[in-house]
Order: sequence, then C-alpha cells, then structure tokens
Amino acid sequence: MNEVDKYITGFPVEVQERFGAIRSLIFAFAPQVTERICWGMPSYSLNGKFLVHFAGFKKHIGFYISLEELAPFKEKLAGYKTSKGTIQFPLNKPLPVDLIREIIGFQVTQQQ
Repeated sequence: MNEVDKYITGFPVEVQERFGAIRSLIFAFAPQVTERICWGMPSYSLNGKFLVHFAGFKKHIGFYISLEELAPFKEKLAGYKTSKGTIQFPLNKPLPVDLIREIIGFQVTQQQ
C-alpha cells in the first residue's frame, strides 16, 4: 500500500469512494502522472509541474488547482465555495464528476 492509499483509507468509505473517483479521473487523463503526498494530501504532477491535489475534511473535499486556472470555470463553479485555487465539494451533495473531469482535462492540456 503506497502513501496515497494509506491517506485514502483513513477516511469513511463514502469519502474513499469519492477519492477513488477523482483519482480514476486523474489517471484516465494523465496515466503518466506522479502521485505522492505533498502538503499532507494526495498530490499529482505532470511533466514536473503541479496538476492537482485533493484532501478530505469534515464536510467537504478540497480540490486544488492553480489560481489562474479557476477562471475558465467561474460560471460552473458558482454553486461551490472557492478561494485561491481551491474548490470545496460538499460531502452532502453528489460529487460533480463531469465538472471534475473537465477541470482535470483542462489542467492536462495546459501542461502539454
């Protein structure tokens, strides 16, 4: 079990499933990403550059991208709390898989 797996298994099953969905999307778009724990959370880099991080909290999952890259998603993120490259996905609402897929895809294209 690697360090990211250990991080994920420290959360309730429902949160682990959400992490698994996010992680699957990351690897689907960028199978060559480097996965590690950085700043105490799962972190992914591509071609030596930061791609995304995610972290679990009591009431949400924090999803982190660079501040500049939130701008193209401003309208789609209107229903979520955001700040300085952070998006909060509340645990009491469905995980917005399509939005996360779109953000990760955008991030990957920016890295190429």
